[in-house]
Amino acid sequence: MKWVTLVLMAAIAWFQYSLWLSKGGWRDMWQLQDRVVAQEEKNQALALRNTALAAEVMDLAEGQDAIAEIARVDLGYIQSGETYYRLVRRNP
Repeated sequence: MKWVTLVLMAAIAWFQYSLWLSKGGWRDMWQLQDRVVAQEEKNQALALRNTALAAEVMDLAEGQDAIAEIARVDLGYIQSGETYYRLVRRNP
């Protein structure tokens, strides 16, 4: 009877080891869950960036306001009939 108990205890120990520590066990599952959460955060950030880029493309495709704004900011564009004022600070 003792050897049956020992065999059953060894089997339980082996199954517990397989469940908790071996490849494909709980430890690996927890690591994969952490990786999934991190990847979902990256995907959410990229989705927001894609939405902003899509809105900018839509603005550029539909209207001249976005093009004029980019020209003003990046190239210093001034439309005809506008007055340009440049403010210069004095050094104390």
